[in-house]
Amino acid sequence: MFKPLRKFVNALRVPTSAEREMAYLNGARDIIDLEYRQREIERGQFRSRF
Repeated sequence: MFKPLRKFVNALRVPTSAEREMAYLNGARDIIDLEYRQREIERGQFRSRF
């Protein structure tokens, strides 16, 4: 009964910054790209600007 409602709510959910960072890191093609992406995250690319 609630399964379609849960699917709908999950589709509208905004990913957290940790989830966005992990998805970005998982997209790395090689170790050099991964290290570059890690440095970008450390510099604060994915943190909120408030």
